[in-house]
Amino acid sequence: MTLSVFDLFKIGIGPSSSHTVGPMRAAYQYINALKQQQLLSKVHRIKITLYGSLSATGVGHATDQATLLGLMGFSPETIDTNKNAEYFNEIEQQQALNIDRRHKIKFCSKTDLIFSNESLPYHPNAMSIESFDLSGKVIYENTYYSVGGGFILDHQETSQPVSTKVTADVPFPFQNTAELLAHCDAQNCSISQIMIENEKKWLNEQQIREKILSIWAVMQECIQNGLTNEGVLPGGLAVKRRAKKLHAMLQNHTRKELIFSSFQAMEWVNLYALAVNEENAAGGRVVTAPTNGASGIIPAVLYYYLKNDPSINDDLIVRFFLAAAAIGILCKLNASISGAEVGCQGEVGSACAMASAGLAEMFGGTPQQVENAAEIGLEHNLGLTCDPIGGLVQIPCIERNAIAAVKAINAAQMALRGDGEHFVSLDKVIQTMKETGKDMSEKYKETSKGGLAVNAIEC
Repeated sequence: MTLSVFDLFKIGIGPSSSHTVGPMRAAYQYINALKQQQLLSKVHRIKITLYGSLSATGVGHATDQATLLGLMGFSPETIDTNKNAEYFNEIEQQQALNIDRRHKIKFCSKTDLIFSNESLPYHPNAMSIESFDLSGKVIYENTYYSVGGGFILDHQETSQPVSTKVTADVPFPFQNTAELLAHCDAQNCSISQIMIENEKKWLNEQQIREKILSIWAVMQECIQNGLTNEGVLPGGLAVKRRAKKLHAMLQNHTRKELIFSSFQAMEWVNLYALAVNEENAAGGRVVTAPTNGASGIIPAVLYYYLKNDPSINDDLIVRFFLAAAAIGILCKLNASISGAEVGCQGEVGSACAMASAGLAEMFGGTPQQVENAAEIGLEHNLGLTCDPIGGLVQIPCIERNAIAAVKAINAAQMALRGDGEHFVSLDKVIQTMKETGKDMSEKYKETSKGGLAVNAIEC
């Protein structure tokens, strides 16, 4: 398996790619397996068990709702996000689950949806689904792992580590930065050019461009929704949306002030990141970049420059996404983009590196400068923990995206001012992220059992 730009950037729903999108996709895949084996009509009962981080923060991340919606036959790419609560409430009120919206069975969340204290060894984001016939016999079961960014693996797929599933089935295969830069040197081309040649394995160039721009359109729509919507975010913390109010405040400044004041520029970047992540926290339509928890960084950076630099066109936007995806692929292959596996350094850190690289590519950076930008962006997020208060993707997640978006711009600027030479390679930083994640206490990896999650709660 070779990863694509469209593996990193996927249209889905909030609040979490690993805890919402992944479980919904797993349940949807499970239903398709039942149908393929002609077992759907024989199902009398379904039992779902959530393990590890999916259990610990499942309610806050709407894992339970997402799983049931997936079993109803909804996918994160197409579900009407305005009706999520309506569908879930219907299950609770009727005490019934309409599998694939064609086969209704009795369902009680208290007995059929288990939040287990156990963790499975392969990955902390694990879930199992079992179907029983009328006699109580198990007719089909499978275990799924949501490994970050909406990626899922079932039990059979875990026999081989994700990092080794790369084959030379594209023109320029790479498994580390050194190999990627070697291709650039040999072909005398940019990182985005290497990426688009690889992407042609699946689509032609026009299709690639159109699909990237359609993803960018969803990101822009998410920003606009975030600037328009207001109120209190769901979950019980009573966190107020602030993007709409901040937008109104910033609109009072003159255009000259906005362009020439670095302080004002930072405020606009902050605004766009807040808008996206408030939408994510509310369960709206977002794009994994590379995860939901870090979904505001890339759109905030790109949207700011699109709004303020008339030279930004579709060609440059496509180059931005291709270079960003290359860095995201390297992070996923050689470490992780899962907060439950390596902490928030794997989510926000990876996204910051991707945005830094995309920006450097867009402004004509050499492959070495692009790699340097990504290295700076990731290096200064090393050790970042994932300790969401109440298991919700709100505090510190929303503000963290804004901070990282500004950091990404700074990283790109520093790299573009240099010649690409630097002391620590991106490969070394990614390896460090992986090792730091292994050393990090489990309570700081999306369990809400440490850090801000416990210290911020008032007794």
